[in-house]
Amino acid sequence: MAVAFKGVIVEFDFAAMNGAELLFGVAARYLNDLDSIGLDAQSEAKYLAGRSYEEGLARYFRAVRTKKTAQKAARELAAAFTDAVSVAAPKSVTPTFRNFVTTLAARGVKVVIATRAVPHAAAEAFEPLLVENVSLYRERSLFYGCPRWDSWRRACMANDVARANAIAVTGSGNGVKSALLAGVASMAVMRDRVAYQDYTGASLVAKDLSAASARRLMSLFCD
Repeated sequence: MAVAFKGVIVEFDFAAMNGAELLFGVAARYLNDLDSIGLDAQSEAKYLAGRSYEEGLARYFRAVRTKKTAQKAARELAAAFTDAVSVAAPKSVTPTFRNFVTTLAARGVKVVIATRAVPHAAAEAFEPLLVENVSLYRERSLFYGCPRWDSWRRACMANDVARANAIAVTGSGNGVKSALLAGVASMAVMRDRVAYQDYTGASLVAKDLSAASARRLMSLFCD
């Protein structure tokens, strides 16, 4: 089986879409409905961001002294976010993002669009982009706001991309860290909600995904 010489794994939900803001809203509503538990930016950063849903919620539930069960809440919150992504994804495939993808694909780079969206929503959102050199990858995530390090590796293996020739496009500092742990170079899109995170190690930090940022990303590949 051939391995793509150059590959880009795009964490669509947080890099192309402002998933950090979407997730905060989903989590705040869920916790309020669950037990009138409030959530602010400081609490999200301290207890939830970068951890598994279950670990983060267990820590937060102890802090706010609720008797709700973190294991059940983790499943429900992850499902609620998947539903929200599935609704938002089709509207988030903007002309600017399409230009990012097509610019890379035209230069022989394999582009993998990774999303949590359910299959029918992902198909609606991305089908027009799935031409030669562009593929769709779906993986459910149990981590709050970023993929785990092994998610990047699985995405590479499932799409025949060698990690040494891959770039992870992520939407958070925690995503940069997980890419580093996976042995994958990274480009980050910094969102206001997660701008406090540490982006050290990113090869490139951009404000959006566009044809211009695709051309900048191309310079990260070794000839």
